[in-house]
Amino acid sequence: MKIAMLDPSLFTGRYDDGLCAALGAQGHEVTLLGRPLRETDALAPQGYHYAARFFRLGERLRPLLGEGRLGQAAKAADYALDTRVGGLRAFAGDVVHSQWLPFAMADGWLLNRLAGRSALVHTVHNARPYHGDRTAAAQAKGYAALLPRFDALIVHGEPTRDALIAQGIDPGLIHIVPHPPMQLMAAGADDLAAVPRPAVPRILFFGTIRPYKGLDLLVQACLTLWREGLAFELAIAGKAFMPVEVLLGAIRRGGFGDRLVTDLAFLSEQRLDAHLRAADILVFPYRAIDSSGAFLSALRYGAPMVTSDAGMFGALPDDVAARFPAGDAAALTARLRDLIGDAGRRAIAGQAAMAYGAAQSGWDRAAQQTEAAYAAAIARFHTRQAGA
Repeated sequence: MKIAMLDPSLFTGRYDDGLCAALGAQGHEVTLLGRPLRETDALAPQGYHYAARFFRLGERLRPLLGEGRLGQAAKAADYALDTRVGGLRAFAGDVVHSQWLPFAMADGWLLNRLAGRSALVHTVHNARPYHGDRTAAAQAKGYAALLPRFDALIVHGEPTRDALIAQGIDPGLIHIVPHPPMQLMAAGADDLAAVPRPAVPRILFFGTIRPYKGLDLLVQACLTLWREGLAFELAIAGKAFMPVEVLLGAIRRGGFGDRLVTDLAFLSEQRLDAHLRAADILVFPYRAIDSSGAFLSALRYGAPMVTSDAGMFGALPDDVAARFPAGDAAALTARLRDLIGDAGRRAIAGQAAMAYGAAQSGWDRAAQQTEAAYAAAIARFHTRQAGA
């Protein structure tokens, strides 16, 4: 089977890499199409091909225009041009599988051009695009209207499936492929040296920083616990896509700046690996989520997990994550209080998280389930073509 995998912005590069490699190992011809690779990307294609097909101009202009409005506008225009007039030879195949639709209006143009050429599959990582983030409203507008145009939709669990059905999506389109745990590339000596070693227990919040991820709740909880006299550090590692100065300023104004570790940039997997190795507690205070690649990347580190009960977190076994009601800062504070002062409890919870990750199905199984979705999509595509 010839498969074109699309992730124009490489939103989930580690997921793409795992799935493409597993499909390639099954004998399929797979090409992953995304943007030009950056120094922070860690893709090392094995059993599949990578093609820098999107955002080629935008990436060249990125050092000059930055990540602000001007840079984003340039990227949007670049992507619109790619989808409207770009060549389609790279998409020829049995299946075109879109991992992400980064700009719904332009994605609609691309789907128009692909109609009748290949079976179309899309992974709905989040039933609510961008989790309602107002800064991404323009990107998300029109997303839901695109979903019925695919021959198959892949989701990672029942909550996303149920949400799509509630939106009016045909249940026959939806296929569940659980998200396997992921392994980040190992930190080298330079990355390990760049992350200070903790002298007291360290709480880590990592990944892109967006409003729905609840960093404000975590800062509020940490301030409460520091004022109670608990000794611990807070590390925040990842690129901020929201203002964080007020939150960090509150920590410093409270006199706790010496307990704050920040690494606010696009980070390589190796640097994230270094932060995860240094952490004693991992926190995911998300207000909303379907499936979390960050959580699934962190299971192998043997650190206790504190999560909200949103999305996939709500279905975790009680010993795998200390959960709290999404949005409840007081409950988050209580969960952290229990762990910070009890090394034995942290060790037991960390071992449970690691065992849970080891027991999950891997990429081979995900590839087999994805193949089944492809077969259904191809059958549906041929039926549509016969009736056209």
